[in-house]
Amino acid sequence: MNRLTNAEMADMHLAYGAANGNARQAARTYQDRFPNRYIPGHRMFTNLHQRLRDNGRFEINRVNAGRQRHVDVEEAVLDHFHGNPRSSTRGAAAVLGLQNHWVVWSVLNDNNLHPYHFQRVHALNPQDYEPRVQFAEWYLNKELQDPNFSELVLFSDEATFTRSGVFNLHNNHEWQLNNPHIVRDHGYQQRYSVNVWAGIVHNQIIGPHIMPSPLNGNNYRFFLEEVLPELLENVPLAVRRRMWFQQDGAPAHYHIDVRNYLDAQFPNRWIGRNGPVAWPPRSPDMTPLDFFFWGHMKSLVYATPVQSEEDLVARIAVASGDISE
Repeated sequence: MNRLTNAEMADMHLAYGAANGNARQAARTYQDRFPNRYIPGHRMFTNLHQRLRDNGRFEINRVNAGRQRHVDVEEAVLDHFHGNPRSSTRGAAAVLGLQNHWVVWSVLNDNNLHPYHFQRVHALNPQDYEPRVQFAEWYLNKELQDPNFSELVLFSDEATFTRSGVFNLHNNHEWQLNNPHIVRDHGYQQRYSVNVWAGIVHNQIIGPHIMPSPLNGNNYRFFLEEVLPELLENVPLAVRRRMWFQQDGAPAHYHIDVRNYLDAQFPNRWIGRNGPVAWPPRSPDMTPLDFFFWGHMKSLVYATPVQSEEDLVARIAVASGDISE
């Protein structure tokens, strides 16, 4: 760990003033002036100035800080995570020679840095990018032709809810300012899962509806013919008459009977694999269900441990209602 002397901190503050309060420029100025010294992260320049202005000294005001921590410890922690945002608190403590990783955590917490957990997404192949661009350009052109076009597209998707929710990605995180909901995965002897279909058209959630498992072309077409019309009853008739239907390229969606039905029900107005408008492969992130609905719903469903399959189904219905409100 690099300890900063009072003289070094004074020189840092002079560099901060020379840079007119620009912390990044101050770090560069300090490095130019003292090339043989340890160069702190740019946040430390701002922190030192703030402490000097508030407390009249470089070190933290012990009364306000509520814990005994030296300036060099905080600076070292922030500098470490600035260069290694995916580091763990224990790993950082080991690198910095700190005996307690909670010291690292408290520094991060005081600076409003929290662990952001990754979401799993489909890996894109090199050939996937062009279809995504083509679809985006088509969609934007439709918006230019009809400013209300986005209100006519029914985006749809299926998701699987299990007893334990989502995969445990505790070791995959970054420390960032925004802290999302965290869902933990646990192992159970009794396992069950529920397949759920949902749609979004304009600002209205359609469904959700529990789908059979496994999903195939026959039961998916039955859903489209017999169930979907009922789910759309509250959608204005003027919207339904002009509605576009979107689906991804799942095997059940690609069944010939499904495509024939969509051709008849949504003539030249459906988006999907081998449809009038092609849906780009491996692109669930381009639908509002993926980047908004499913994650929000799962954070509500798994707020407390699920007790049974019936409990899981009931929570899905309640969560959907809460989101709609």
